[in-house]
Amino acid sequence: MVHKVLKLCLVRATGSWLHCGYHLTAAIVAPALLSIPFALGLLGWAGGVATLTMAALVTYYSYNLLSLVLEHHAQLGKRQLRFRDMAHDILGPGWGKYFVGPLQLGICYGAVIACTLLGGQSLKFIYLLSRPDGSMQLSHFVVIFGGLTLLMAQMPSFHSLRHINLVSLVLCLAYCACTTAGSIYIANSKNAPPRDYAITGVGINRLFGAFNAISIIATTYGNGIIPEIQATVAEPVKGKMFRGLLLCYAVVISTFFSVGISGYWAFGNDAQGSVLQNFMVNGKPLVPSWFLLMTNVFTLLQVTATSLVYLQPTNVVLERRFANPKMDQFSMRNVVPRLITRSLSVIVATTVAAMLPFFGDIMALFGAFGCIPLDFILPMVFYNVTFKPSKKSLIFWINTAIAVVSSVLSLVGAVASVRQIILDAKTYRLFANL
Repeated sequence: MVHKVLKLCLVRATGSWLHCGYHLTAAIVAPALLSIPFALGLLGWAGGVATLTMAALVTYYSYNLLSLVLEHHAQLGKRQLRFRDMAHDILGPGWGKYFVGPLQLGICYGAVIACTLLGGQSLKFIYLLSRPDGSMQLSHFVVIFGGLTLLMAQMPSFHSLRHINLVSLVLCLAYCACTTAGSIYIANSKNAPPRDYAITGVGINRLFGAFNAISIIATTYGNGIIPEIQATVAEPVKGKMFRGLLLCYAVVISTFFSVGISGYWAFGNDAQGSVLQNFMVNGKPLVPSWFLLMTNVFTLLQVTATSLVYLQPTNVVLERRFANPKMDQFSMRNVVPRLITRSLSVIVATTVAAMLPFFGDIMALFGAFGCIPLDFILPMVFYNVTFKPSKKSLIFWINTAIAVVSSVLSLVGAVASVRQIILDAKTYRLFANL
């Protein structure tokens, strides 16, 4: 019954490895990558590039392990469609119901809120380019973006997003190319800002800053919906996820490193939470206005696709409860509940994004508590428990070492994130116009 509901509401297993690559790219290569120069500023050149490289290697390895586990269970006749299913079958019912399921749902819905906020900020940025003294507030633009998401969220299944996610892939390449070119242009212009590559902070502040940066980079590489993406692939699934990941990581490497290195090179440790904020000083753009407008439009459109991808686990939870798997997905019996539940989901996310424009601090905490466990720890555990490699084998100790180190980073990163929230609390105000 559960699998029928999932197939009705979320999954149509008819996709190719290319479609899988589009979904993966939309989930990983999101505008959050514009924060990489800021993270490098907290780690310095050597530490920043090393962390960026190590995170790429570990997540690529991790996602391939997840894919192998999913393929193994599919060959045994039990195709797992969610992280929760994997935890239920591999670790036991309690792990799926009380830990992994809620963890994934929280991370993915938090990503929807963050995307909604980022979309509103992009709209506001575009507005201020044309009307620097405009009176509209950030919350107004968040609501406008939420309205766009409300319409797009009615797409019936994950597979139906494949063409949108192809456009998303092109858009992320476009705004990353623009961001890289803009950073290089500013760094070589007469208005180039002074650059300092010294790691900011001293003592304990520097240490916590470094762990915050690691959490930011881990969250940027995060993808809490690998099982849902693989579930869209048509049988036989063997090898298709591997090729999809190759496509995705070709885009990841070209975008993450170009934006991160060029942004940090151009602005040093003054790089802002989104490097595009550095493209304007005192309300005046350091690049041609049309170029900045184009870059923000690309970013705005791509973040829409990302928010739709991360709505999928929430859609499953809601429609599993209200849909009738015996009837067609386009029947009135299923269309009406889908329209109501998805609309309410987007409305709540939009309200939270408008109320809490400092959500970036909270997402850093979510990243430490959620993205690191889902992407750096659980895949290693799932593989070792499923395939039971010898304790004398290299792969067993590689997986164990990654899981242990990631657990430590998760705990320390969570402490660093809570500390940052406390430090920033004095600036928090509901519906602030940031």
